[in-house]
Amino acid sequence: MTTYERTNEFAGATFKRADFSGATFRFCDLSGVSMNGVDVAGLAIDSHDLFFGSLYVNGVDVVPYVKAELNRQFPGRELQEATTPEGLREGWNAVQQAWHATVTETPATLREQHVPDEWSLSQTLRHLILATDAWLLAGIHRQADPFHRIGLFFTGAEHMGIVPEDMREPHDFDEVLAVRAERQQMVTDFLATATQAQLDEPRQDPWNPEGDWKPTVGDCLRVILEEEWAHLRYIRRDLARLQP
Repeated sequence: MTTYERTNEFAGATFKRADFSGATFRFCDLSGVSMNGVDVAGLAIDSHDLFFGSLYVNGVDVVPYVKAELNRQFPGRELQEATTPEGLREGWNAVQQAWHATVTETPATLREQHVPDEWSLSQTLRHLILATDAWLLAGIHRQADPFHRIGLFFTGAEHMGIVPEDMREPHDFDEVLAVRAERQQMVTDFLATATQAQLDEPRQDPWNPEGDWKPTVGDCLRVILEEEWAHLRYIRRDLARLQP
């Protein structure tokens, strides 16, 4: 099968009676795409950014329905939008309890396994270490060198010139769990004493300090919660596929 990578040759194109059955789109810009009279049997869409826009199916914006269903499947997920210290603490406790259940219930034989093009449980936890480092240590605490060396960067980070050269693979799963626990405790400790005034303090986007978006401390915490819930959903989905 042909792979098209880093191309804009299809932007604004029109496809008529074309066969895309079985095609895969990863990290592609499909904003504003219009599909009419199409066969979508089995079509699967997974987008972390879905809730920042709209998705119309037969004239109905389905984003609110997807959001409500995910909140039903993951109790406490709705608190990733909390704006008070109490709400954020409750949301953090809920997602950590959900993660504890997933980690402890995963057989040792599946910790390093992954479905094609996705992360394993171990890799997912390493990415959450990175997310905490970025949004708590860099974003909130403004540390200049926040990243633990076993953290796992997102796809495309190498092209942004932000990955430290001495990042490394962990020694074993126990090291991943130990570093992950340290980062979890850091968030817990910060939230324990956070005030509304602190949540409203301005900060910079750790990935784009010169960008237009100037998050608050509360925004940084909400990004951490979004990362936690999103990757919990991903890994539970993938572990279900890996189960014998």
